[in-house]
Amino acid sequence: MAKYFLIAGEASGDLHAAALIRQLKQQDPEAHFVGLGGDHMAAAECHLYQDYRRMAFMGFTAVLRNLGQVRRNFKIAQQALLSEQPDALILIDYPSFNLKMASFCRKHLPKTKIFYYIAPKVWAWKKYRVHRIAKLCDEVLGIFPFEPAFYARFGYRCKYVGNPTVEEINLTAQRSYSETVLQQSGHTAKRSIALLPGSRRSEVSHCLPRMIEAARHFPDYHIVVTAAPGIEDDFYQPYLSANETLTRDTYGAVQSASAAIVNSGTATLETALLGCPQVAVYYISLERIVRYIRWMQPLFFSVPYFTLVNIIAGKQVIRECISNDFTVDKMTAELQRLLTDEDYKKEMLASYEHLRSLLGTQPAAATAATIITSKTRS
Repeated sequence: MAKYFLIAGEASGDLHAAALIRQLKQQDPEAHFVGLGGDHMAAAECHLYQDYRRMAFMGFTAVLRNLGQVRRNFKIAQQALLSEQPDALILIDYPSFNLKMASFCRKHLPKTKIFYYIAPKVWAWKKYRVHRIAKLCDEVLGIFPFEPAFYARFGYRCKYVGNPTVEEINLTAQRSYSETVLQQSGHTAKRSIALLPGSRRSEVSHCLPRMIEAARHFPDYHIVVTAAPGIEDDFYQPYLSANETLTRDTYGAVQSASAAIVNSGTATLETALLGCPQVAVYYISLERIVRYIRWMQPLFFSVPYFTLVNIIAGKQVIRECISNDFTVDKMTAELQRLLTDEDYKKEMLASYEHLRSLLGTQPAAATAATIITSKTRS
């Protein structure tokens, strides 16, 4: 009976890890699953040693403030690995933590196979990590079609297994969407603006006030704010008026919206695959430091765009309001264009279709599970 140890450090990783577990079970019915993650992994019958909500610290300041908890998380994970001695360690993104765990596992459990599923975005940021990832892992499983060529530039191998977001969107498209949110608010479909402010509290607090201020320039459109897993409804309420709706049906809100303002990340790709015109935003603190880092482009930044949609397409498909460009005026101007310029909108939607063709239809979790079980048994 094979034992798999999975580590996911945030909400999206928890979701993708759970999908992988279900596929691993189909190919290895007697398998046992343990690790660090969240509710989705637990529902997939994975025994958790730590919840990702106690791990999801982003940025130097957040890590510093929670340094004690970060150290405890490493201790918990290390002790669990040594206790379980799994046949395979499966890492889901979250590189700062997971690369340290891969190094620890390689040193103390040399027989354990190490897999990186949803490899870190080293092609965009901190490309020097590619060497460490490739040397520590038995297999690197990427979810973007250009990743194998990127790794090959350095003499390493990465396998493209498909994109899990495409799978999830396709499943959503097969389900009928109930427009309950819009019906309850007294608005009809295609007369709403969706706001996706991010998955972390700090992102929401920095982004949502400006997003709402921009969207309120269009009173004929209802504003629907999407809530993130792990953040309670009460956290959003101070930002909302009686005329705005909070929902946890993110895909439904995006599907029914005329346009969306989206905090950069996987959400921009989801919004594109759902066919909703969008403008992407991202708040960056300590902007002088960021500008200094951008001067060191060859070491840190490897792509000319910030959002996944534009990176995969290799051109600007959606407007990026990043850092100093993240202003109410610029978001309002872009929303105006998205809502009124039909040619502009059609061009964006056509680019979305090209994006979908680039990603393909290969089932990511099932493909990854086949590779992992085959390598683990060998």
